[in-house]
Amino acid sequence: MSVLSSRATVHVGGRDRTLTLVRPDAAAPAPKNWRGRALLIVLHGSNQTGEGVRAFSAEGFDRFAESGAAVVVYPDGVARHWNDARASIDFTTRKLGVDDVEFLAALIERLARIDGIDRTRVYLAGFSNGGAMTIRMILQRPELLAGAAIIAATVPAPENLLPIAAHSRPLPVVLFHGTSDPLVPYQGGMASLWGLKPRGMGLSAQSTAAFFAQRNGITAEPSRELLPSVTGSEPTIEVTDYREPGRPEVRLYTVRGGGHVIPSPHRALAVMGHSTRELVAADVIGEFFGLV
Repeated sequence: MSVLSSRATVHVGGRDRTLTLVRPDAAAPAPKNWRGRALLIVLHGSNQTGEGVRAFSAEGFDRFAESGAAVVVYPDGVARHWNDARASIDFTTRKLGVDDVEFLAALIERLARIDGIDRTRVYLAGFSNGGAMTIRMILQRPELLAGAAIIAATVPAPENLLPIAAHSRPLPVVLFHGTSDPLVPYQGGMASLWGLKPRGMGLSAQSTAAFFAQRNGITAEPSRELLPSVTGSEPTIEVTDYREPGRPEVRLYTVRGGGHVIPSPHRALAVMGHSTRELVAADVIGEFFGLV
């Protein structure tokens, strides 16, 4: 099954918001045939667009539309950014007071009400600034989501977290972070653009996973496993898994030596650091959310 890609506009908060919509071609031409499908929303990083993160991920998320499991949406942030949960950001979205929580909620509502997407199977995945926006959605509107994936982003440190009304509804969360990320430090600290334009302090990747595990009511200690190499090289993927009966799982994939990338064999820009041939984040996300 192939896919159909189209551009669409949603008017929210006095603005026309744009997005790329990828759906199974078997659903054409009538939106009514989308009914019952899951929805996967993929949020781009800083200075990207929806089409940009689609290309940056080698169109890996499109496979869920190709299989017929989901409709995949790549929205565009205003001025190529999202108004995430960090207090210190100075993006145009923050200066203009853009409500991206409202935008994503309206997008989900539209696709559910008009096009018949299954409201109980809405998943959000975000990279970098998009990952930070995913964190904000988890905190503010978790009832809209069935699960979330966070790539190369961490929870803001308490002094860098906006005073937003957070809700405690638990969600399954899967995270990916490289230990050599040059923009968002794996060990926590100041996020920046290679030392320029600081964007405030953040927790470490491990503390971020623990934050969501605690939020889900998981009190058990996590298990840790170094995955065997699929390419025959030195193992580089470590999985930290928080599980407890009756609680949504939280899982962190640590890419040893990985940079500020969406993990996959797709070659990244050198300034972003190394990617990996050992893991395809899109595939893992699909398995975690039950889309494969």
